[in-house]
Amino acid sequence: MKTKAEEMYATMNPWRLFFVVALPGMISMFAMSVYSIVEGIFIGQILGEGAFAAVNIAMPLVMINFSLADLIGVGASVPISIALGKNDHKTANNVFSCSIIMIFAASVLMGSVMYFAAEPLSRMMGADDTLLITSVKYLRTYALCGPLATVFFAMDNYLRISGFVKTSMVINIFMNLLTIGLLAVFLLVCEMDVVGSAIATSIAMCTCSLIAMLPFVMKKALLKFVKPKFSLSMFRQIAACGSPVFLSNVSGRVTSILMNISLMTLGAKAFGEGGGTTAVAVYAVLMYASDLCWPLLYGIADSLAPALGYNWGAGDYGRVKSIAKRAYIGTALIGLVSTSFLFFCPGTIASWFANAEDARLLEISTHAIRLFCCAYLFRWMAVTTQSFFSAIEKPLEATIMSVSVALVFPVLTLGVLWSFGLDGIWLNFAVTNLLAVVLALFMLLRLSREIKKRERAEDAAQCKTEETSDKADRALYE
Repeated sequence: MKTKAEEMYATMNPWRLFFVVALPGMISMFAMSVYSIVEGIFIGQILGEGAFAAVNIAMPLVMINFSLADLIGVGASVPISIALGKNDHKTANNVFSCSIIMIFAASVLMGSVMYFAAEPLSRMMGADDTLLITSVKYLRTYALCGPLATVFFAMDNYLRISGFVKTSMVINIFMNLLTIGLLAVFLLVCEMDVVGSAIATSIAMCTCSLIAMLPFVMKKALLKFVKPKFSLSMFRQIAACGSPVFLSNVSGRVTSILMNISLMTLGAKAFGEGGGTTAVAVYAVLMYASDLCWPLLYGIADSLAPALGYNWGAGDYGRVKSIAKRAYIGTALIGLVSTSFLFFCPGTIASWFANAEDARLLEISTHAIRLFCCAYLFRWMAVTTQSFFSAIEKPLEATIMSVSVALVFPVLTLGVLWSFGLDGIWLNFAVTNLLAVVLALFMLLRLSREIKKRERAEDAAQCKTEETSDKADRALYE
C-alpha cells in the first residue's frame, strides 16, 4: 500500500503538485539563504570592507565543506526516490541510514583539514597579510562546528522525500530567525568579530539538524533508520548521483578563488593601493545579491526532484515530462522577476552590504549589479536542467552541466573578457549562463529522443502481452 507521499508523487495533478511541493520548497530554500544575506549585512555594516572581503576569501572552503553533505544527501536522495518508486522500502531505508553516517564522517575529515591548514589555505585563496588573520579565524570556527551542522543539508532533502514539505519550510525559517537573533547578540551586544558571525550560524544549523531528525527518530516519516549495510555499489551510486551538485559546488569555489585572485590584480590596477580589497568586496556584494534570487530557482527544481525520480522509477514517462514542464515554467518566471529586481534596485541592494561611508564601494557595486543581473535571464535553464538530470539518475549529463556552468564556461569567459577589466568579471556570469542554455537545449533534445524510444518499447511490450493474453484466451475457449 502506498503512503500519502507516494500517492502525491504518483497521482496528484501536476500543477497542484507544483504548488503543494515547489512553492514551500522555494520558500524553504530562500529561507536557508536569508541567514547568509543577513550575515553579509551585519558584516558589511558593522565590521566594514576589510572583514567583508576576508569572509569572501574564506567562504569557498566553508562551502566546500557543506558541499560534501550535499554530495551525500543529494546523491542518496536519487536512489531513495527511485527505490520508493519501485516499492523497495528496504533499499531506501538502508541508503538513508548509511548516508547520515557518511555525512558525519566526511565532515569530521574535512573539518580537520580546514582547521589545521587554515592559514596556507587562506593564502592560496588570495588573502594578503591584511585579510589573513580574519579569514583564518572565520574558517576555523566553521571547521569545529561542521560535523553536526552539515547534517542539516541532507535532512532537508529527506524531509521532502518523506512528504514533510511544510515541516522542512518551517525548520528553515526557524533556523534563519535563530541565526539573525544570534548575530544580533554576538555582533551588536557582545561586539565580537567575524567569529561571532560563524558561531551564530553554526549554532542555528546544529540546533535545526537535531530538530529535523525527530520525525525519523520517532518513526513518523516515510524513511526509517535501520541497521546500516554498506556496500561498494551503494557508495558508487551515491557518488555518481551526488557528483553533479558536489562538482558544481567545488567548481564554483575554485572559480571563486580564481576570481578573487583576478580581482586583487585588476582592482589594484584600476584603483591603486587597496583597490584589490575593494574589488573583492564588490564581488562579495554580487554573491550576496545572488543569494536573493538563486535559492528561488533551486527551490523549485530541487523540490520537484523526488517526484521526477519517483515517476522515472515507476516508468511513467508522460508524468515525468509533465512535471518537468512545470519546473521550467516556474523557474523561467523567477528568472525574469530576479533580473528585473536586480536591474531596477541595484543601489538599494548595494547599500544593504556596503557602509554608507564606503562611497567607492557603493558606486562600483551598483554598477556591477546592473551588469551581473543579466545572468538571471538564462540561469534558470541551467539550474532546472541539472536538477532534472540528477533526479532521473543521469549523473553524467548533470555533471557535465554543473561543471561547465561552475568552472569551464567562467574560466573561458574570464580569459575572453580580461581586456574589459572589472566589467569583464561582472559580465562573466551572464555570458556563462547564456552558453549554458545552448548546452541544456542540446541535452534535453537527446533526452527527448531517449524517452520516445522507451515509450515505443513499452508500447510494443504491452501489445505483445495483450496478444499473448488473447491467444491464451482463445486456446482456453477452444
